[in-house]
Amino acid sequence: MNTTTLTLGRASRIGWITQRTAYDWLFAVAVAAGAVYAFMRYGASMDVYEKWILWGSVPSMIALGWFWAPLRTLSLGVGAATLLAIGLYARTPDDFGADLAQADKVFLLKYFLSSQSAILWMSVLVFMSTLFYWIGFFVAPRLAASGGAEHAGAGSSNTAQLLGSRLVWAAVFMGLVGSLVRWFESHQIGPDIGHIPVSNLYEVFVLFVWMTACFFLYFEQRYADRPGVRGLGAFVMLVVSAAVGFLLWYSVVREAHEIQPLVPALQSWWMKVHVPANFVGYGTFAIAAMVAFAYLVKSAAAETRWVRLAPLFVLGMMLCLEPIVFRQGGIEGLSSYWAVYFGTSALLVGSIVLGRRRIAAHLPSFEVLDDVMYKAIAVGFAFFTVATILGAFWAAEAWGGYWSWDPKETWALIVWLNYAAWLHMRLMKGLRGVASAWWALVGLAITTFAFLGVNMFLSGLHSYGTL
Repeated sequence: MNTTTLTLGRASRIGWITQRTAYDWLFAVAVAAGAVYAFMRYGASMDVYEKWILWGSVPSMIALGWFWAPLRTLSLGVGAATLLAIGLYARTPDDFGADLAQADKVFLLKYFLSSQSAILWMSVLVFMSTLFYWIGFFVAPRLAASGGAEHAGAGSSNTAQLLGSRLVWAAVFMGLVGSLVRWFESHQIGPDIGHIPVSNLYEVFVLFVWMTACFFLYFEQRYADRPGVRGLGAFVMLVVSAAVGFLLWYSVVREAHEIQPLVPALQSWWMKVHVPANFVGYGTFAIAAMVAFAYLVKSAAAETRWVRLAPLFVLGMMLCLEPIVFRQGGIEGLSSYWAVYFGTSALLVGSIVLGRRRIAAHLPSFEVLDDVMYKAIAVGFAFFTVATILGAFWAAEAWGGYWSWDPKETWALIVWLNYAAWLHMRLMKGLRGVASAWWALVGLAITTFAFLGVNMFLSGLHSYGTL
């Protein structure tokens, strides 16, 4: 039996390799060649950990590209655009040292490929995609006369939401280009300035935006044969748009887009793996919460009693009130930017509640919503667990102990326990439906406080900056 199992497993792996297309192998060669070039040009500046990360990323990137085909084209396109930007920064055609003043002189850098320009394009594309996703609810025919997506054919089309999906791809592209070019730019400012762009709130919000959007695109394609799945983009891109709104405010008011040197505690290679792993968790937890919100809207489609609808509206208003925590000088100091944000958000929440029947008719079945919610939390939990373990190793190196019950550590544990309990109740007790959806939404509130609230209201070893 064991021999048969091993033989079948080996045959499956061989079959997976032999099924690769010429484009697959071209992609693998391009990734390997890029790593060799990076090592030859910058290897002298890398420590042993960075070299391990570089070479470990080669098989990982190839495997990801083979697992999800769109990543191949995305990766090659981002790589080409980033190299073009680096070349445009060069003082001469043969010099890859940068003259950052070129960002204001060269057309492509000034309007498209400098880090700040690319990130601004990402922001605009996110807002546009959100708009088209929502337009799709009201310009396309319902999935079925009965109002249930499960009765419609898989070929149901929605041009507006298809355009929204394409715009999300463009936003992910520009976000990745902006992040990589920013990484390059930081190294040109000074020998001790350069760092991976995940060191402050501005940089990690950029990371959150493109990473969350990319994970949603995977789920969108994974369930492409299920009618109504693309409509989930309207909900998921709301939280991404909220992150972009904060990003724009933070960059203007606090000038956070300026590249700054790392504080001593962040000058560690652990940051390169701990922070991205954390934000895979944050991003997928956010996706699960917004899918849960869609689940609740669909479940309330036939509800006519406003008392029963009140929790949905209150939940939305609580999310709208979040900007007030960023005020300067109390309610009276609420800026016009956040006042407009609050008004727009309140209008949007009210419109979702009023238009719940039309919206629900374009959403997938409850089974699909529940499955997407579960898979998003499962992926997030796995990465958040890894990030927490890596954080413990980093803490041991930086502060001499794996765990110190710092407020950030304590709330990270609360987040982990929350989703561990959710998964336990689902797998062991069959948790489904409205209860699991509300729990996923509460999880987003807990995660948001662990991410931002701790830095705002509590002090500790992780308080590297203020809002």
